[in-house]
Amino acid sequence: MTRAFFSALLPVLTITAMILAVWYVGAFSLNSKWSKDQAARAGETLTVSELIASTMSQDRPRLATPHQIAIELWDSVIDKKVTSKRSLVFHGWVTLSATLLGFVIGTALGVLLAVGIVHDRAMSLGVMPWAIASQAIPILALAPMIIVVLHSVGLTGLFPKAIISAYLSFFPVVVGMVSGLRSPDPISMDVLHTYAASRWQIFWKLRLPASLPYLFTSLKIGIAASLVGAIVGELPTGAVAGLGARLLVGSYYGQTVQIWSALIAAATLAALLVGLIGWIQKLTLRRMGMD
Repeated sequence: MTRAFFSALLPVLTITAMILAVWYVGAFSLNSKWSKDQAARAGETLTVSELIASTMSQDRPRLATPHQIAIELWDSVIDKKVTSKRSLVFHGWVTLSATLLGFVIGTALGVLLAVGIVHDRAMSLGVMPWAIASQAIPILALAPMIIVVLHSVGLTGLFPKAIISAYLSFFPVVVGMVSGLRSPDPISMDVLHTYAASRWQIFWKLRLPASLPYLFTSLKIGIAASLVGAIVGELPTGAVAGLGARLLVGSYYGQTVQIWSALIAAATLAALLVGLIGWIQKLTLRRMGMD
């Protein structure tokens, strides 16, 4: 088992090492000009080792190095209290709240819309094209309009961000659920029709169980899209809390290390959410005898 574990781990470590090597080379290349300019202004000449050390420790580098990001993550995740506004845990929770609310709304709308599309031909022909067309609108252009409209009717705070998250997450759910509900083979459908099963009996006994693998796959995409929507929703509002706000403040003051740490935190949060959906999928399908 140990040998098999290390055999499986070796490719991951190799790719990780290659990425880190390319990252450090890129950081040296992008950050070296500033170090050389500073040395020239001071009338100094940097040796190769001094230049490398300088490019790896700048306060506001063009490209932050992995160890700078790791230090920032440790400081903002471990060393800071979770209630502190400088804690990534605090900001992550704000973004996660909008993500989960938007994901629930988007999933509910997506499932209901998929059921309607599968069972009603007019809805399939009339609604599905609009659902597809809605995804052609850039979310960066749509988000400010949603926030302004909702703010005008007194809806502020978490809800506007959740609506943007729901907008991004409902479409994968619709597509996956429609494919899943239509996945049963004609023979199985004919058997249930032979036993005079009603439309809803066919739905509960055949269509819904067959759709679950498709649904969980779309949920993984939807939860990641929902997180993106929550972060995007924080940008045009000038939010003071959330990972989007952290990115915004970092961009205002040129704090590239802070920007990268927020990005890494967002990516980690997305991976955890997708992993949670995958775990629920495994348990559900195993209980149904489908795994």
